[in-house]
Amino acid sequence: MATKPVVVYGASGYTGRLICEYLREYNVPFIAAGRDEGKLDTSMRQNVAGIETADYEIVEVTHDTKELTELFRGASVVCNTVGPFSVYGPEVVEACLAAGTHYLDTTGEQDWMITCDEKYGSDFAAAGLLLAPGIAQMYTTGEIAAELCLEKPGLDSLDIAVFWGGSPTIASTLTILVNAATSGAFRLEQNRYEPWDPSAGLYQLVLPGQHELALALPWGGTSHPVWYRNDPRVANVKVLGGVFNNALMHGVPQIVAGALEATKDMNPEDRYAALTATASQVMNQMPPRENPRLNKSVDSVHASGPLGRAHCVIYGNSNYKQTGLMQAYAAYHLLQRPPRRVGFASGCQAFGHRELLGVLTSFGLVREPTVTVES
Repeated sequence: MATKPVVVYGASGYTGRLICEYLREYNVPFIAAGRDEGKLDTSMRQNVAGIETADYEIVEVTHDTKELTELFRGASVVCNTVGPFSVYGPEVVEACLAAGTHYLDTTGEQDWMITCDEKYGSDFAAAGLLLAPGIAQMYTTGEIAAELCLEKPGLDSLDIAVFWGGSPTIASTLTILVNAATSGAFRLEQNRYEPWDPSAGLYQLVLPGQHELALALPWGGTSHPVWYRNDPRVANVKVLGGVFNNALMHGVPQIVAGALEATKDMNPEDRYAALTATASQVMNQMPPRENPRLNKSVDSVHASGPLGRAHCVIYGNSNYKQTGLMQAYAAYHLLQRPPRRVGFASGCQAFGHRELLGVLTSFGLVREPTVTVES
């Protein structure tokens, strides 16, 4: 049974460590949980700044619904970073529901988002609990930009671009491959999911702040079409994203296509093992701690309607730190007061887009947004 109000599950990973770091800054006691006690201890001591002043404990736990339920019981919030979430997420969500804890994660897997919405959302709502997958820079910061545009009434279509500098973590690389192998990518057209063409390859985008065209992909469809599917303000959502490194972007479709072709006839278990091996060849070590001069982010949203337009750009840095901060703030908020919405909800729906923007700006991770509205 939990002796702290927040459990960070997968705390030894890159994002988990950052969540712990910001929980410390909010003076929130937490449990650093995972499958290897020694790895957790080393990760906390060597990689979490100021950990000697944090109120925390380490718990080794098996990835099993019953054991996770026992760990979560007594806690208020679980921050889950163990992906791929479509593979490992159900046990954690079901344990949270059984234990009566709010659930947060950092997913960008659209199929997992849809599962959370359609399979678990009503049960969490009935229990008065928040189910908020996808609180992360690549999704929530873009959602903040979208919400700033939607403050102008009459805009019903969102064209979103999400870019960042750096390389994905080990877990993110595996998620990209598994998600591409097992699910499609959808945009929203007139409130219906419509698939992106998987053979379309790279898209070219005009990205604010640079002359060179940026290369983008649907990136699994992302969270935004799922969050806005039942929003009466919005009918259409399309999202493209990528990294600023064009050479890396050129390589992504080739890596994914090769992995899919090589594993297409395998059973699910063998396929997952093969994709894991491919991911480790692409990225087999933790990226270095982010440098704000190198790890920059741009979230750009064009919103339109029959008679109006708005454009919002949010320039930031350190996308994984943005993720860690928003996760920690969400947990901190939930310890103080209920969310704005229970059941399945996005970060902005649960905590408010201007509140989350204030958190990011106060820690120096994004600048004030640039918003242009055409009347």
